[in-house]
Amino acid sequence: MAWNQPGNDGQDRDPWGSGNKGGNSGGNKGGRKRGASDLDDLFRKLSSKLGGKKGGDGDNKQPSQISGRLGMLALAAVVVVWAGSGFYTIKESDRGVVLRFGEYSGIVGPGLNWKPTFIDRVIPVNVETVREQATNGMMLTSDENVIRVEMNVQYRVTDPAEYLFSVTNPDNSLRQALDSAVRGVIGQSAMEQVLTTNRAFIRDVTQKELEATIAPYKMGITLLDVNFQAARPPEDVKAAFDDVIAAREEEQKTIREAHAYRNEVLPMAKGNAQKLIEEAEAYKASVVFKAEGEVASFAKMLPEYRAAPEITRERLYIDTMERVLSNTRKIIANDKSNSMLVLPLDQLMRGSDNSAAPKSSLAPKVMNPNTNSSSSYGSAPAQPSSGVRGDAVRVGRQ
Repeated sequence: MAWNQPGNDGQDRDPWGSGNKGGNSGGNKGGRKRGASDLDDLFRKLSSKLGGKKGGDGDNKQPSQISGRLGMLALAAVVVVWAGSGFYTIKESDRGVVLRFGEYSGIVGPGLNWKPTFIDRVIPVNVETVREQATNGMMLTSDENVIRVEMNVQYRVTDPAEYLFSVTNPDNSLRQALDSAVRGVIGQSAMEQVLTTNRAFIRDVTQKELEATIAPYKMGITLLDVNFQAARPPEDVKAAFDDVIAAREEEQKTIREAHAYRNEVLPMAKGNAQKLIEEAEAYKASVVFKAEGEVASFAKMLPEYRAAPEITRERLYIDTMERVLSNTRKIIANDKSNSMLVLPLDQLMRGSDNSAAPKSSLAPKVMNPNTNSSSSYGSAPAQPSSGVRGDAVRVGRQ
């Protein structure tokens, strides 16, 4: 029933508190307005559900108070949602650049963080990934030749704020700087140097030029390496340059082989030379020592020679002949006979150690110069006479 309905109930629910206690017609004549909005009923129902009392003072709450409570609840809910929406996470490899009302405020590290929504904005920037930019194209050398060069650069972001705000597009700017540095270095080098010998030098110079170019822009990046990937001549002359490169490689191969041979032969030659020098020194020392020994021996023998010259000369002669004839073949001849007795003393000396040798080979032979024949003792049927044998044996010196 509406609050302005006639009767006591409607009078009791009069929000203006007119206090009219008349009948239905009296209540209507009290100036109560009809046709109120259904919003009043909605407020009363909502108030009763929120803990309001039925009847009495609970039914006399004004709609403005109920609306204020609902507004506070709605505001609290909005605040909770706003606070919860401010939590975010930064990856381990990233750093967060904080913008407060569009202006740079600071950098946050990885992990769970909070920001005031609609006030701060966080842009994550990867600072651990190695990035790469490449350039290639036809370039003119100092000797007016055209070659195709490919080169790339590897870098990492070290300052996220400078990386985002110093340059509009730092990656593209770095690529353009790389292309400019490469063309400048190639333009100062000859074609043969670019293709063969000076590749490492060109790479180092390009890296220095690139670092000097990007330093004033403060891009927030650090160069890690510059790679000289390929340098090729135009297709029309590629075959000729391939022959040149092959010849140069063959030259280097021959030089390396020559150095290897030198390293192998030279130490051996030095070793042989040192060996000969040491052998000569040893021979020299042995000859000198031997001569000094002989001098000392003759010096000791001199008093004996002065005392008995003949006996000393005889002894020296015998010793000398013993040394000379000890390694020679002996032939004993008899002046009274035409027969010669050949004594194989060397074989006899060896035969004394080898008992298995046949005796016929060790037997002395008698040679007759007239008949040019020989016979062996013990093997030939005819043996020489005893006189011949006795004459053939010579003892001592006559």
